[in-house]
Formats: sequence, C-alpha cells, structure tokens
Amino acid sequence: MASLILDSRRITQRTAFIFLGIATAITVSSVLFIIVYTIVKGSGALSWELLSQFPSKAGREGGILPTIVGTFYLMLGTLLFALPVGVMAGIYLTEYARDNWLTRLINLSIANLAGVPSIVFGLFGLGVFVLAFKFGLSLLAASLTLACQGLAMVITTSREAILAVPREYREGSLAIGVTKWQTVRHIVLPQASPGIITGAVLAISRAAGETAPILLTGAAFLLPALPKSPLDQFMALPYHLYTVAAHVPDMPKETMWGIALVLLIVVLSFDMLAATIRMKTRQRR
Repeated sequence: MASLILDSRRITQRTAFIFLGIATAITVSSVLFIIVYTIVKGSGALSWELLSQFPSKAGREGGILPTIVGTFYLMLGTLLFALPVGVMAGIYLTEYARDNWLTRLINLSIANLAGVPSIVFGLFGLGVFVLAFKFGLSLLAASLTLACQGLAMVITTSREAILAVPREYREGSLAIGVTKWQTVRHIVLPQASPGIITGAVLAISRAAGETAPILLTGAAFLLPALPKSPLDQFMALPYHLYTVAAHVPDMPKETMWGIALVLLIVVLSFDMLAATIRMKTRQRR
C-alpha cells in the first residue's frame, strides 16, 4: 500500500514537471519567435539613413531619427516622474503606514490601477495635464501620463522588494541606536534595489510601447524639428509605427518591420542595462 502511494506521488510529480516544462517552453519559444521574426523581417531596412534622417513623404522615405529621440525623452521623463514617487510610496506603505483598513484599501487600489486600460490613462492625461494644467499637447503631458500609468508597477515591485528584506536587518540596525529613516536609507533600500530597478524597467519598457496615451497627450506623426523643451510636441516610435502601418498607403513593408525592430532594440537595450545594474548591485552586496 505504501509503495502504491509513493508511486502515485512520483507519477503526479513527474506529470506536473512535464506540464510546467511544456508551459515554459511555449512561453520562451513564443518570445524568441517574435524577436527572431522581427529581426529577419526588419534587418534589411536598418541603415544609417534610417537612423539619422528625418522622415519625408509621409514616412515612406527618409529616416526615423525624431521618433528615436522622442521615445528616449519619453522614457526618461516617465522614469524621472514615476521612480521617486513610486519608491517613496512603497517605503511609506511598507515601513511607516499602519496595517488598517485604509492601508489595505490603498494597496487594493494600487493593484487594480495596474489593470486599467491605457486609453483611460490617455483620457485622464488629456483632461488633467493637457487641459486643466494647461501643459498642452507636449512631451511633459505625455511623460506625466505614462508616469501615472507606471506608478502601480513601480509601487508594487518596490513594496515586494522592501518586504523581502529580512526583518533581522532592521532589528539589528535599530538595536544599535540607528534611526528608522537611516535604517531604511542605508540598510533596506540597498538590499531592495534590484527589485526596485526591475519595477522601474518594466514601467519604462511599457511606456516605450504605448500608443493610446501619447496619442491623446502630445505625440505627432510628422514634425520638422526635434523637441527643444518639455512643452513641445514630439514623435515616438510606437505611434509612428501605428500610423505608417494603418494610415499610409503604399508604405514599404520592410520599412515598417525596420521601425518595429528599432523599437524592439530600444526596449531590449533598457532591459539589458537594468539587468547589468542588478547584477552589479548583487555583487556589491
């Protein structure tokens, strides 16, 4: 009887292992297929002219330099607004806020905020930043809108990273007379920094691929110059790709795949940079 139970457990364990392995293989294969397919389709369009020139003839000719610069500015603005606010909110909710119904309601609201459709954030940004604050259709309004969208992810990952720091570290620091804030600043945050960086990268990577929010808050299809201030309009890779694919007739397919490949490279570059920072942070710890 005991041997039958043991054999049944082994069969269950092997079956679960097989199904988990299949699910992982399907996920990884899908991601690799998308990356490889985009590289194969778009690599032929990559050239110095594409990366260094302004678009012409509704994007059929020329390059995509303004879209690359605009996307970089957008990601940088999103990071500058979302990261400090998100990390400070995560610190407060984890280290200072009391565990009561209000805190639980706030945490639930933050979790639900991550599932709000991007077009809703676009309408929010249009009503608040563009019209109410009178920023107009601008890089500033778009960055603030995407920062609001990314706050939920930054706060959630920051909270989880801070909670993962062993409580013994806090207790040992407080036991030798260190203040609460000094403990958070010098003990907790360095230990939680890899997780915080991960949340920030996920937020800006999502911002790099968003179309609906920037469409309503500041993105333009064709501009004669690069943005010179945060109150200028800008061009961005996802909106440019959407427009040339859906609204420009006789658009070369190779060029569209080339734009998609550039967007993929931009996002993966930020991901690789974040992975490098996390690795060096762990080594220093």
